[in-house]
Amino acid sequence: MLDPVAALPFPDSHRADEAPAPHELLHPVLGLLGTWHGRGSGEYPTLADGFSYDQEVTFTHDGRPFLHYEARAWLIDAEGTPLRPSARESGWWRLQPDGRVEALITQPTGIAEVAVGRADGSTVDLATHEVALAPTAKQVDATRRRYTLAADGTLHFAHDLAAVGQPLQHHLKAHLQRRG
Repeated sequence: MLDPVAALPFPDSHRADEAPAPHELLHPVLGLLGTWHGRGSGEYPTLADGFSYDQEVTFTHDGRPFLHYEARAWLIDAEGTPLRPSARESGWWRLQPDGRVEALITQPTGIAEVAVGRADGSTVDLATHEVALAPTAKQVDATRRRYTLAADGTLHFAHDLAAVGQPLQHHLKAHLQRRG
């Protein structure tokens, strides 16, 4: 039987069941590693009503100086029962030596963003550098995402949006707890 670890191009780097040591440039975002889950609310002038949602955000790494980022959300009713999937996005956060972050974020709705910002150990603040849209995607001009890790261990998320003719303004907020 073939040993899958021996078949890897770099078998001594680490085993699939072992977490690699984080790269030193990840120091300002180490507190984000893991999976977070919680509830949030959203609104936007183009929507008739506000809404509530469940959100799960995962940050992982493979030993190099970037994080893999994945976020999923589900609309929920007043009792907290999931109604349907909502937003989903995935991407990479590239950490730079001075705490700068370059984020690449894609959504299945045809939106790809390059955001830039800073990480200081408790807060990551990212703002749009550029947005690319698939031909049938809704118009998105800018976003701003803030992730703040509070002293009590809660991850606070805020998302501002400029889209479909509206200026940059509050769109989403959530409070997440670490799951793993």
